[in-house]
Amino acid sequence: MPLVSVVMPVYNSAATLGAAIRSVLTQTHSDLELLITDDQSSDDSMDLLMEYARQDKRVLPKSAPERGGAGRARNLAIERARGDYVAFLDSDDMWLPEKAERQLAFAAAGSVPLTFTSYFKMDADYDGESTDFIPNGRVVRAREHVDYRAMLIQDHIGALTAMYDRTVLGTRLMPEMRKRQDYALWLSIMRDGADARGLPEPLAVYRAHQAGSLSSNKLSLIPYNWELYREHEGLSVPRATRALAGAVWQSMRNSRI
Repeated sequence: MPLVSVVMPVYNSAATLGAAIRSVLTQTHSDLELLITDDQSSDDSMDLLMEYARQDKRVLPKSAPERGGAGRARNLAIERARGDYVAFLDSDDMWLPEKAERQLAFAAAGSVPLTFTSYFKMDADYDGESTDFIPNGRVVRAREHVDYRAMLIQDHIGALTAMYDRTVLGTRLMPEMRKRQDYALWLSIMRDGADARGLPEPLAVYRAHQAGSLSSNKLSLIPYNWELYREHEGLSVPRATRALAGAVWQSMRNSRI
């Protein structure tokens, strides 16, 4: 059975952290390690992490030496990965119980090193568990196939669903950027020749604002997207403008779900 390294950055997430961790530990595919980096939280997050580590040896928390943001926290976890696959989950989201099992089978059947899935959205105040989540109509649908060109127009991969094959791609870290590091990682993998395949089944749950709300957090990503297109990917101004328009359109579309 392949070992899956699950990467989770944590910062002041005590309110939602337990549900996120339990959604990983209750996976039907149990051969996994949960690599957590606490980014110098000031709440009880690290105490909770140590308690879960005492209860389950698959939980492997470590404190970042200094505040570095989510991207750096993810990289510190990726550097510790021993798995055949590296997957991602933030500390306020959840995986559904069969996520790892079904995605591994999907990746093996298609012989693709980067996969992702559809996912549900839930309200920010949801306080249930992944095991009792009732599917709703708020689904962000995964595209069947995504290549580098398509990803430049829009980021089609929900980070909470992404998984890459470390035996094929090696250990791939996120670029050192303040935000949009996950998007930059998918682009770098595809720029090197690997396409991505999407599993249409929703297998994760994203904690979001209410449907119809384009949050200020989404709008604040616009300058970071522009930096990504211009400086990281080296796009011309016209191409970067088209890509940014696609990113804004996608945010508006997803906000309606």
